[in-house]
Amino acid sequence: MASTSPDAPWRRGADALIRGIGWISTFCGWAAASMILASVLITCQMIFVRFVLRQSTVWQTETVVYLMIAATMLGLPYVQMMRGHVNVDLLPIWLRPLPRKLLAVVVLVAGIVVLSIMGYYAFEHWHITFQRGWRSPSVWGPQLWIPYLALPLGFALFILQLLADLLALLSGRDKPFGLEAD
Repeated sequence: MASTSPDAPWRRGADALIRGIGWISTFCGWAAASMILASVLITCQMIFVRFVLRQSTVWQTETVVYLMIAATMLGLPYVQMMRGHVNVDLLPIWLRPLPRKLLAVVVLVAGIVVLSIMGYYAFEHWHITFQRGWRSPSVWGPQLWIPYLALPLGFALFILQLLADLLALLSGRDKPFGLEAD
């Protein structure tokens, strides 16, 4: 019979949580890619309507802008999970393993704090638009709370992925900055 360490249930739970958040982040990546594809198709339709049919367009430009903002915000957790954000790893390469891990923890916690502040204000802005029933001043005039929802949702999902990264780092599932120990 194999022996288990006292923290084995915690590690299994952490792994399940990290995998679950990874699934959510992957779904967000697919959703963001779909929004970008929809934006491209709508742009092509708009060009056809305006320049071939010589008709005016009402909703296309605004929809593309909202879709691209939503794709950017909802794509954040996927890009973080894939380590696709800009990374300058000169300092982590120079550091020994323990200071490197400490730096990674500080960076993740600082990111969570900053994004929490941004998420708070994004939620506040979304909530005001929802409460007051604001609409776009365009001819189409969609309710603004719908596209603005992407802001607090994107920040919340990004924070969730950062928490998963922090948990993976602290549980030993992930290496600081993806670098092997010396």
